[in-house]
Amino acid sequence: MDEKSELVVKTLVETDNYSVWRADEPDEEATFHLELNNVTVHFFKEEWEEFIELAKRLVA
Repeated sequence: MDEKSELVVKTLVETDNYSVWRADEPDEEATFHLELNNVTVHFFKEEWEEFIELAKRLVA
């Protein structure tokens, strides 16, 4: 498989029940994945940035 066509996955943070990971797609699009027990929410980069802003407001 060509290196440029491989999916690159990186775990950003995790606990016993939750995790966040990033997938760098072959087309250079980054997607973010928020796993909450048995539910996974998928975000494109722009959506992820908006979600992070929302979370910051929540804890402020």
